[in-house]
Amino acid sequence: MQTADAVVVGGGPAGSTCAWKLKDAGLDVLVLDRATFPRSKLCAGWVTPEALADLELEPGDYPLSFMTFDRLQVHWRMFTTRLRAPQHSIRRYEFDDFLLRRSAARVMQHNVRSITRENGDYIIDDEIRCKYLVGAGGTSCPVYRTLFRSQLPRDGALQIATYEQEFAYDWQDPACHLWFFDGGLPGYAWYVPKANGYINVGLGGMAVQLTQGERHLRDHWSLFVAKLKKLGLVSYSDYKPKGYSYYLRDRVDTVSEKNAFIVGDAVGLATRDMGEGIGPAVKSGLLAADAIVNDADYQLTGIEQFSGSALVTQRFRAPLRWLQRFRERRATTSSTLPASRSQ
Repeated sequence: MQTADAVVVGGGPAGSTCAWKLKDAGLDVLVLDRATFPRSKLCAGWVTPEALADLELEPGDYPLSFMTFDRLQVHWRMFTTRLRAPQHSIRRYEFDDFLLRRSAARVMQHNVRSITRENGDYIIDDEIRCKYLVGAGGTSCPVYRTLFRSQLPRDGALQIATYEQEFAYDWQDPACHLWFFDGGLPGYAWYVPKANGYINVGLGGMAVQLTQGERHLRDHWSLFVAKLKKLGLVSYSDYKPKGYSYYLRDRVDTVSEKNAFIVGDAVGLATRDMGEGIGPAVKSGLLAADAIVNDADYQLTGIEQFSGSALVTQRFRAPLRWLQRFRERRATTSSTLPASRSQ
């Protein structure tokens, strides 16, 4: 049987950040992930300056695809504005692999099936033993499912359904574009160019609202890519989008139990206005590592429920607060509906 001081289930930004700090503190750390890195990961790849600071990563020190947007093009119904709010874009295929390698932790491809507890340790699939266990496996994290789901059920009213695609493309417009509520979408769509000739386009909305609307997510996708072509932003004929879901930040009380911790999308930490997930994931990984190393309480009070970037704090707080209130009102009236069938 293999042993480690700490096992981190999931090698994304939350898991790799936690592993990085645990390893730096001298612990023997093993990261388990069902995929082999580098691996494809659906994500717009939007990274805030705050997230880079938490990662102690200067833009010039990152050796892979990296772009900075000094302004964002925000489209709100018939209204368009350019916001001075520096943000960055990366490719998750590269970014996650870079962070995991930087952690210097041991990494094993392994699909976790069972978790038991024995003499104060955790036993994974009768193969791996550890004192500390960190669940960083995203929405379907086996640590959450086994140890936390009964006491921390997910609120379907906060589920986001997305549809997106990243592909090689000779884009001409280097700006990041965001469209809010376009065509009745209960959320927003994006155009995010990447360095070295890649682009990510996609959209996301509140799942329960999509179930009661006239259009499914695929219908919104068709309208969106037609708009991109009409605007001259993207003319592409081989779209093969994929969908996934995640959860916005809820009032979460229990995130640790008997040396087990959950971080990132396993908790559901995406900001309630912009659905930003990388920044909160990174911060939660840091907090969990600190709790393990210093035998401290692990709490989410240091993670903002709203995006902490200049986009929100300086020039766009009012409409995004309105967006969050709109979502909560609609979610309250729709909370009895089944989960989205439109993914």
